[in-house]
Amino acid sequence: MFGEEGHDESFEETLRSIARELGQSVERAAENVDLDEIADAIGVDPASAKEWIDSAGSWLRAQAETFGEDLASRVGRTERKPTTEDPLRNAQPHPLDLPTDEQGLALAALDSGRWTVEPGTNALAARGEGPGPSDALGLVRELHTRDWISAEGETTLVGRHALSRWLDATSPR
Repeated sequence: MFGEEGHDESFEETLRSIARELGQSVERAAENVDLDEIADAIGVDPASAKEWIDSAGSWLRAQAETFGEDLASRVGRTERKPTTEDPLRNAQPHPLDLPTDEQGLALAALDSGRWTVEPGTNALAARGEGPGPSDALGLVRELHTRDWISAEGETTLVGRHALSRWLDATSPR
């Protein structure tokens, strides 16, 4: 099998070998065919049939040889080593995302003034009566990342639109 110890032939070389074998099989088949009999059966000149078969055989051999080379090079290109790079490392949340229930509640509370971002911190705090945020630090980070709140903790225009989308999605129809 490929990749086993003591096996010198690479996968690409095996593909080339298969293509060579295919070309040789075509040549042997063409040698064993009685062209005169076939030409008589279909009503063409035997010399023209031989010329056509020779031309087709040459073309087929060339295709088989280039097929092996082409396939081997394609396989060689697709055999890439896995990278350790995270393909989603640059992925960011979109400002037009639909807020989660927790984010929507936080936007509503910030917009109404019931909650605020504590000055000098990135934590939400409740003003007056009512429940406070369950994840005071994480929520602020999520809302900032989506540009739904400003650095001072004020709801932005994008944040108001997000709140509106959340209210539309959660209100009964």
